[in-house]
Amino acid sequence: MPKMKSNSGAKKRFRATGTGKFRRASSGKRHLLTHKPTNRKRQLRMPALVDKTQQKQVQAMLPYER
Repeated sequence: MPKMKSNSGAKKRFRATGTGKFRRASSGKRHLLTHKPTNRKRQLRMPALVDKTQQKQVQAMLPYER
């Protein structure tokens, strides 16, 4: 049986944690940053977890991430 292909875009955006969840970057930090509070921009630097409702979708795109 041939190897399954991972989704190239998902490879760049998600990483699996030790418990099998997926980490992602926070959105909202690309532009229009001058009016956002410093505290909010600092929080956006931190990685977030993929929501449990989308966990299976990300797992399907990354079959070899565990």
